[in-house]
Amino acid sequence: MKPIRALQLESRGAIPNNPRLPVLIYESAFSPDTGDLARQMEQRFAENDWPPQWRNGIYAFHHYHAEGHEVLGIAAGHAVLIVGGDGGEELRVSAGDVLVLPAGTGHCRRSASEDLLVVGAYPPDQLGDTLREAATPEIRGAIDRLPFPRIDPVLGRGGPLVDYWVANSDG
Repeated sequence: MKPIRALQLESRGAIPNNPRLPVLIYESAFSPDTGDLARQMEQRFAENDWPPQWRNGIYAFHHYHAEGHEVLGIAAGHAVLIVGGDGGEELRVSAGDVLVLPAGTGHCRRSASEDLLVVGAYPPDQLGDTLREAATPEIRGAIDRLPFPRIDPVLGRGGPLVDYWVANSDG
């Protein structure tokens, strides 16, 4: 696995992004040559207390979640994603990569291979609500108050989520 990349995003238009917590990018977190990546990702995420919720793609429209932090495991194919809202950062992802998006992070699929398969997971008691409208003060407050896990979904206890998220939190 390559070094973890942290991407701090500022609010952009209707997309609030997260003022405190960066997006974490794990390039080549899983080897694409080791069989059923979707199953491996689901197992790893579950072991680290991020229960998998779905297998699918990524919407082709900008959206964000206020009720859950999200991990996206690229289990097959490749895609170009935009994170941060309209005019945000363009990321090229492929099988084996993982993204951890703090609540409020805008994201959408710009393009993808036909075989794109993504595994999505959230911490316990959190949801992947799909919001497209401008974040109200209430939504921004909910994002700011949302608890976050202290276990990295890919590397477990002591992983970079702890370094980047706990260190940037108020708690």
